[in-house]
Amino acid sequence: MTILLVEDDPSIAIVITAALEAEGFDVAACETVAERDRLLAGSQFSALVTDVMLPDGDGIESLPQVRQQHPGMPIIILSAQNTLDTAVRASDTGAFEYFPKPFDIDELARTVRQAVGMQARANGGEDVPIGQGLPLVGRSAAMQSVFRMITRVLRNDLTVLILGESGTGKELVAEAIHQLGDRRTGPFVAVNTAAIPADLIESELFGHEKGAFTGAVARHIGKFEQAAGGTLFLDEIGDMPMQAQTRLLRALQSGSIRRVGGREEIKVDTRIIAATNKDLEPLIAAGQFREDLYYRLNVVPIHLPPLRERHDDIEALARHFLQQAAGEGLPRRQLTADAAEMLSRQPWRGNVRELKNFIYRMALLAREDVVDVESLAPMLEQAPRALVENGEGGLGLDAAVERWLAETRPAGGTIYHAALAAFERPLFEAVLRDTGGNQLRAAQQLGINRNTLRKRLSELALDPESFARRG
Repeated sequence: MTILLVEDDPSIAIVITAALEAEGFDVAACETVAERDRLLAGSQFSALVTDVMLPDGDGIESLPQVRQQHPGMPIIILSAQNTLDTAVRASDTGAFEYFPKPFDIDELARTVRQAVGMQARANGGEDVPIGQGLPLVGRSAAMQSVFRMITRVLRNDLTVLILGESGTGKELVAEAIHQLGDRRTGPFVAVNTAAIPADLIESELFGHEKGAFTGAVARHIGKFEQAAGGTLFLDEIGDMPMQAQTRLLRALQSGSIRRVGGREEIKVDTRIIAATNKDLEPLIAAGQFREDLYYRLNVVPIHLPPLRERHDDIEALARHFLQQAAGEGLPRRQLTADAAEMLSRQPWRGNVRELKNFIYRMALLAREDVVDVESLAPMLEQAPRALVENGEGGLGLDAAVERWLAETRPAGGTIYHAALAAFERPLFEAVLRDTGGNQLRAAQQLGINRNTLRKRLSELALDPESFARRG
């Protein structure tokens, strides 16, 4: 059995060849698309292992023709362009597997053995427009795993459960699955279930008929029907009330819904993607989340890693957000290599959302177009997150107050108002982030009246909507 290897990096080609020969394969190696096609025309191969960027062209672009000419030959794609777009393109060719570089050579060899043994006959789907501008950035192994999981659910309607801390980008992943999948021509409807009052959530999801309850002066079409033909994204599913969980389970089981106050069963063709930043299993044990609903939602789990587990991605994310900020009218800034390294060493407990907010603030406040370590360090020091962090490497609120008193104690008689000015805004920002902009829950956490909170937010020019969880 002979494997055709198309790889223009001699060192990588040598290593792959050795690994495949150790598995008992013969290897024919070449470096270009043209040489690949010449070899394929003259011989039969058990599998094709190919790089993407080759000296004479794109290794993926002509693979649909290769599959037509050699339908029984498994194709395994390698790429240093570790983006979601590349993973999707690889998936659309019907490739048996996609390996982002650097990869585990033993895993590659095992995969080739498996592919040959199964005589894989993957079917390629219709072409998907690439370059949709989805800000999913990541070269880390953790994000590459996420990209590969995304590609596995694009050509089916399996229910997906996205798991990850607040700020990791759960809604972005849901949007990517929708926009790159077969339902991209339909609507994408996102619902933050934690932000809807418990007595209104069923009406929001399933709709209601006129007169169904006090205030229901007209028929209301719910999110399920609004998302017909497309995707319904249920964010913060762990906060859904039990009664609504029961109705959601029934809708998932039957594929139909009934509006509140209605009698008609309405068939809905809607893909469900759910997300949560909570561990649902303890909630199940405590009787706060239905176990049968959990299994209905958790058909394909996608785990989004926190930013602290993907330090290799921070520089790329920071530069991406700088470009995005410039596109939105903020000053165009650049980072020196040392400044990018400093950003990569930060804990970013608010994950990608916190990094994005900081980069936008930096773009606005920096005095020079090129931000170096000297100008970056004070901005990191003054960032609101440092006032409320806890845990390893962070400051608790007590420690932050003590440091503020030691370093910036104002003249006698003004400490109280100066401290309020220094700490009130970051405190409110932290609580709003934690509650996803839900003012009722924020007021409860702060121990103040909701009207008082609204007044102070208005005076501080803080918009709760800007803290709404989007993933």
